[in-house]
Parts: sequence; C-alpha cells; structure tokens
Amino acid sequence: MDVVRQQVTAEELLRMPDDGFRYELVRGELRKMTPAGNVHGRVAMNVGISLGSHVKAHDLGAVYAAETGFKLAGDPDTVRAPDVAFVSRERLEAIGEVEGFWPGAPDLAVEVISPGDSYVEVEEKVFGWLEAGTKMVVVVNPRKRSATVYRSLADITVLTETDVLDGGDVVPGFRLAVQDMFA
Repeated sequence: MDVVRQQVTAEELLRMPDDGFRYELVRGELRKMTPAGNVHGRVAMNVGISLGSHVKAHDLGAVYAAETGFKLAGDPDTVRAPDVAFVSRERLEAIGEVEGFWPGAPDLAVEVISPGDSYVEVEEKVFGWLEAGTKMVVVVNPRKRSATVYRSLADITVLTETDVLDGGDVVPGFRLAVQDMFA
C-alpha cells in the first residue's frame, strides 16, 4: 500500500478520476490500494455471495462490495472500504439513500488479507472499524484458511476450517462454514 503525503478530504476523494486503483483515506492521507489478486477476490466474493443471499432472502439490509467507501471520521476525513460490508435495514431506513460515501461504519466489515498486507495494516483497519462503531469485523486469512471475528478488542474468536462463522445479533441467522470461504 502506498501512502500519498497530502491532505485530502472525503469529497475530493469521491471526485478523483478513476485511475484503475482503489483508494482509502486515513486521517486525511490518501492510501493507494493495489488491485486484489485471484485468491483474495475469490474469497471475498464467496463471503459476499453467501452473505448477500442471506441478507436479501430475509430482508435484513444491504451488502456492499469492496468499492464502497464508508466515511468513518471527519476533519481530517477517514474513508475506508472493506472487502465486504453489511448495513442493517433499520440503519438504511433511518439514513435514507446516500449518493456519496456511507456516513458511518457498517454493522459488519469483512477484510480479506492479501499477501502484501502487513499485520500492522490489518490491525489498524480492525481497530478503526471497531472505534467507528462496527459491531463485528471478520478478518479472513486465506493463507492460514482461518477467520478471526472481532466484536471488540476484548471479544476475539479465531475460527479454523472446521468452524462456522455465525452472524449472531449482527446478521441474524447467517452462518457460513469457514471452509466454504476458500472453495
């Protein structure tokens, strides 16, 4: 990930021309995200398809793809884009249709670790999501074929291929076998 040392606002990020890269904004600093690799994209889509099907079938809210930005803070602005996200129907109805970045954190953020991601970068994202109000963060590790579920900095569960991810009260009824994330 490249960090561009210039202060940028969320509005400026939204208006940037498409240059083939994804960007996130962290405390006003622009961060260039390299395109996802094969495994990363497949794993994110496996989670997204399963989550999206469940959410749609039960009218629970909306599921978002990796290109969707969530404005987590202002002045300086922070806009992050998880690999998969979920926002509850209640929150969608309360806020209404949004043209730009979603104002706030998703209820669920899923991050798939890429080969180039450092532990510090992943941890920073997890902490940022939780601090902004995300109720559940799932970090999927394709190399270890595992998923780590964060509900807070003290409530952390590591799931292996024999376990099942449970949406609990965040995404009621949602269950996904960890092994199916990597199929």
